[in-house]
Amino acid sequence: MAHARADHPDEACGIIAGPADSGVPTRHVPMVNAERSTTFYRFDPTEQLRLWRQMDDQDEVPTIIYHSHTATEAYPSRTDVSFAGEPDAHYVLISTQDPQVADVRAFRIVDSQVTEEAIEAYGEVPDRKNGGDPYACQSYKFGHSPDVVLYDC
Repeated sequence: MAHARADHPDEACGIIAGPADSGVPTRHVPMVNAERSTTFYRFDPTEQLRLWRQMDDQDEVPTIIYHSHTATEAYPSRTDVSFAGEPDAHYVLISTQDPQVADVRAFRIVDSQVTEEAIEAYGEVPDRKNGGDPYACQSYKFGHSPDVVLYDC
């Protein structure tokens, strides 16, 4: 959410990588939106190639692929669906159209079929106002058993 808010009014994008075959996201990698657009995102090709090679070398996969929508709800556009190339990834969309509302939704996108997943926040909410880590966030669960992904950021 912080990355999406920081890049607003442009769409933000990135991944959260995790060990292959684990379904566990462990490493957040904010990426550059090569389009620098308020309505479209595209990973910088050089950065993406370098990251995908690094993930291969470390036996990781993109567990979560995320981006923001700056003027619409957090739901995949036709373009998002057409570019979704990681069938095992959770696609997380963050809408930054209202600065007072945290609109975050998760989806699976396989063969152009969009299926929304539940997101459940758990644990304590970080106390940013009283000297807490300004980048800390709650922990989240994506999806349903048996394929539940936990992420603590």
